Amino acid sequence: MRTVKTFQKKHFSGDFKQKLFHWGKQFEEAIYLDSNDSEHLYQSYGAMLAVEAFTAIKSDDDKAFERLDEYQSNTRDWLFGYLSYDLKNDTESISSKNEDHLQFPELYFIQPKKIWLLKKDQIEAHYLKMVDDQIDTDLESILRTDLHNTTSQAIRFTPGWDKEEYVAKAKQVLAHIQRGDIYEVNFCQEFFVKNTEIQPHATFDHLNSVSKAPFSCFLKLEQYFALCASPERFLKKENQKLISQPIKGTARRGANPAEDEQLKQNLQNDPKEISENIMIVDLVRNDLSKTAEKSSVKVEELCEIYSYEQVHQMVSTITSKVRIDYSVAEILKSLFPMGSMTGAPKCSALEIAETYESTKRGLYSGAIGYITPENDFDFNVVIRSLLYNSEKKYLSYMVGSALTSLAKPEQEYEECLIKGKALQYVVNASNVTEE
Repeated sequence: MRTVKTFQKKHFSGDFKQKLFHWGKQFEEAIYLDSNDSEHLYQSYGAMLAVEAFTAIKSDDDKAFERLDEYQSNTRDWLFGYLSYDLKNDTESISSKNEDHLQFPELYFIQPKKIWLLKKDQIEAHYLKMVDDQIDTDLESILRTDLHNTTSQAIRFTPGWDKEEYVAKAKQVLAHIQRGDIYEVNFCQEFFVKNTEIQPHATFDHLNSVSKAPFSCFLKLEQYFALCASPERFLKKENQKLISQPIKGTARRGANPAEDEQLKQNLQNDPKEISENIMIVDLVRNDLSKTAEKSSVKVEELCEIYSYEQVHQMVSTITSKVRIDYSVAEILKSLFPMGSMTGAPKCSALEIAETYESTKRGLYSGAIGYITPENDFDFNVVIRSLLYNSEKKYLSYMVGSALTSLAKPEQEYEECLIKGKALQYVVNASNVTEE
């Protein structure tokens, strides 16, 4: 069904990856995944680009996972796309009535005509037979792609809540924790701009260069854009092995090596962060057990510290051996949404978050990734991301924090502002007109 052509990476310049990304601008559908040469466990590719849909599936109904299952069974091919957070209504029978100005479909996957895979030493082109005669021509076009200079202009985001509103809502959520309804919940708020235009490719370029996150992603499907600098993996499947790597616990990088090491050690020994991480590890272990062979669920890493360009993160790695009678869609549904973006117990946390948040999360807290013809897959967690509907000219990001019994609403609000300032800086440094 596909022609695969392999090139030796050593024959190309170091900016090939960036040229490949910008070459994808011309297509109505383009999904670019970049590991930024991360040494994160279980990375398969340095980068991937999938463009030009041959077929596609969009769904907003309560059978989205079943439709994905049918679509994947029929195509038996590479699929790239996303699962939005609000598919939780399918997995847990919860309804959403909050505002949604972005209006992304809840599930959107494409079967691309053209795929480029960057490995350690090789570059592979996977083209459908109908376009395989274009591989060499496209390669020449990629190599000729110009990388433009940019100029910037300022954008001011509006918070969905002011401080008093956030604190009042957070206190109501904490009352549920104090009553024992939940132990932890990821509580989120939106920052937005109406009637604005950005240059998504240039903005992602800057975001990616600043963050160098291991699960970065640029997604363009019609008018829907996601510019994602995610440090977190939701779920990966390699043969029968499932890998989940939730993050709970963040610290900034230091100004010098001594301060950086101290901040890292403080995070490693922080009882609040450790407690939050372990709660989610227990939730993920339970979720993985739904599809696992007996006694195969294992915690390979517990509260390990990973260091990235901007932050230190506390990451745990949980694995299982999945039973062969489960389809890709069934596996994804059994763990969705990811525990790090919900809380514990999951169903109660979902309901409480839905009650007190005022905006539908949509793709935020969802997952972007790919499925292979062999039924393997890899999906990130959509956090630290800008979401943009170019038709509606609506730009948005959401930020959240984990509320536990130890949380102080005023401090949590300040944490949200800090996260928001980082994304706003990226937009204002790269919301551009190309020259």
